[in-house]
Amino acid sequence: RGLKYLAITDHTKRLAMVHGQTVRRLTTQIAKIERLNSRMRGFTILKSAEVDIMDDGSLDLPDDILKELDFTVCSIHYKFALSEEKQTERVLGAMDNRYFHIFGHPTGRLIGERDPYPIDMERVLRGALDRGCYMEVNAQPDRLDLSDVHCRLAKDIGVKVAIATDAHRTSDLDKLRFGIDQARRGWLEADDVLNTRSVAALQRLLRRT
Repeated sequence: RGLKYLAITDHTKRLAMVHGQTVRRLTTQIAKIERLNSRMRGFTILKSAEVDIMDDGSLDLPDDILKELDFTVCSIHYKFALSEEKQTERVLGAMDNRYFHIFGHPTGRLIGERDPYPIDMERVLRGALDRGCYMEVNAQPDRLDLSDVHCRLAKDIGVKVAIATDAHRTSDLDKLRFGIDQARRGWLEADDVLNTRSVAALQRLLRRT
């Protein structure tokens, strides 16, 4: 597929139904990835996880393990019915954690199945800009989240995005094109997208101070 790197972003422990990563299992995975990277040339596996944002704005795993990752994707998977104010505060509180990097599928929508949860996206985007965080454009056809309208808002505010396949099988990697199309509909260009860059440039951008 011509890729130079790939991030492994398994769910964390709160999503027990998909055997989400515990600290112990994630530690083992990190070690395996580091061994693979030491043997491969021209391709890098990035250490990551899709970390649940808890209802109080904390993250699903402790900082001691999160700091070992190249970056995190932090997402909401429950309590969609909070008010717009509470949902927005939940996300901004999570972004205060220095190990929060990318906000995953930021409105939680499933097209034709579940409406977006209420959230003040402009406030979230401005909060992300202030904290050095980024947004995901999820390429799965039932998500396409951020929407094209929110992609344009992110560009106007100055927040970059990561286009992610959210792949659960190797064939899902081919869905990257749907995320690219979504970003283009929102007037995004290559410089607005984190993962158009080399792995070294990407890692520099993801380094929160």
